[in-house]
Amino acid sequence: MKKKDIIEVTINDLQFPNIGITNYENKTIKVKNTLPGQNVRARISRSRKDSAEAKLIEVLVNAPYEQKPLCEHFGLCGGCSYQSVPYEKQLEIKSKQVKEIIDGILTENYEFLPIVPSPKKTEYRNKMEFSFGDEIKDGPLSLGMHRRNSFHSIVNTYGCQIVDEDFRQILCRILEYFRGNSQTYYHKTTNIGFLRYLLVRKTEKTGEILINLITTSQSELKEKEFLELILNTNLNGTVKCIAHSIFDGVADVAKADTMKILYGEDKVTEELLGLRFNISSFSFFQTNPLGAEKLYSIVRDFIGKTKDKTIFDLYSGTGTIGQILAPAAKKVIGIEIVEEAVEKANENAKLNNLTNCTFIAGDVLKKIDELNDKPDIIVLGPPREGIHPKAIQKIIDYKPETFIYISCKPTSLKNDLPVFLQNGYKVTKIQCVDMFPMTPHVET
Repeated sequence: MKKKDIIEVTINDLQFPNIGITNYENKTIKVKNTLPGQNVRARISRSRKDSAEAKLIEVLVNAPYEQKPLCEHFGLCGGCSYQSVPYEKQLEIKSKQVKEIIDGILTENYEFLPIVPSPKKTEYRNKMEFSFGDEIKDGPLSLGMHRRNSFHSIVNTYGCQIVDEDFRQILCRILEYFRGNSQTYYHKTTNIGFLRYLLVRKTEKTGEILINLITTSQSELKEKEFLELILNTNLNGTVKCIAHSIFDGVADVAKADTMKILYGEDKVTEELLGLRFNISSFSFFQTNPLGAEKLYSIVRDFIGKTKDKTIFDLYSGTGTIGQILAPAAKKVIGIEIVEEAVEKANENAKLNNLTNCTFIAGDVLKKIDELNDKPDIIVLGPPREGIHPKAIQKIIDYKPETFIYISCKPTSLKNDLPVFLQNGYKVTKIQCVDMFPMTPHVET
């Protein structure tokens, strides 16, 4: 077997996040974007002595359990890869993958609780970052998500099923508007062009909408026209903010060098478990709020009684977990690197009349050295890549009674968990929460 060979195989298993596993000519073959039970044609992209990697060419025969996808963009868009999988099967796959990862680390018994499903299977997201581009080279302007396995092609996701109708209406209207006035999108290869991203938020409980258009400074936005376009769009929710951000950096990320508020103010308000949270354009907030309520309730249950206990909420975002735990705690201290999120966290603590919460802006690696309090409980919600290797030992050296680790990527948890075990901690409970239906991702 050599590179570029074409093989036909049946997928036997699935590794996180979405890598099909099979055997061929006494080698373990990995084929991304496949499902167990599918018969596929694939091209070998890398071959070693005992294993190989292959790129999917086509699915020849679907798995017996597959169903008709809900979304018309399935297969083209890189966003959802489980749409053809019945929801109960999705939960089974995710739970199995996480348990296999954890079982590969732990030698002692622990309690693996049943996965918690998302309250909503579709239209659950409260935020999207749509990209401007084209679907085919030099084709008409597109606005949506990246084509699967592509850094450049953008699929018009006007029928996206993981957001509600207001997102779809906003996308369609804005795409139609910019197609009509011949604005160009930002080309990553040449660093030339105007339109970059469209950030949209809509809260679940209050129905408030925030729209932030992100462009370069290479052209001018007709602000009055853009404002009228959105305010005259028939939406179910209420538009609370329209903003125009300028970002001239080369990074492929939705952010702002400067931001101008065209309408309202840079916030929408969400409700979680009886508390209210103001969310700005770029602050982190769980994208599935009903799922977040399930997740945070589990955290609260895992911790148990918190009276007279000090809690550190590290990688705290807008402070949701810390504030949900605060009413029954002595003190909560949060650390978050995004200053805007920290501002919102402290603002939200005041909004919820919580006087025992403090949120600090800075890198956990550096700021944790400045804390004088001794925590009884540390809640960790690190980014996808996990905890910085230099920070993890500093965190453990506080020697709290309990750690709660909320992982959005089980392979990062796999890397971090052994460090806790080496320092004498024991895993007692693990539970998955499906925050991202129709995708391979899961919270643990």
